[in-house]
Amino acid sequence: MHSLTWLVRIIVFLLLVTFTVKNSDPVTIYYYLGFEHQLPISVVLLIFFAIGMFFGYLFRRKK
Repeated sequence: MHSLTWLVRIIVFLLLVTFTVKNSDPVTIYYYLGFEHQLPISVVLLIFFAIGMFFGYLFRRKK
């Protein structure tokens, strides 16, 4: 079972690495007061995924 867990982790890691390599085009994020910043699209997706996970954890229903 331990080997299967590590195999799944390695496969997910390799999928994320290939996704990052294929999606390295820069995007511009515009914010208030003329602030803008350029980041690779994979980084932007990772940031917003992490923010979503944070809010999901924060507002999860307690039983």
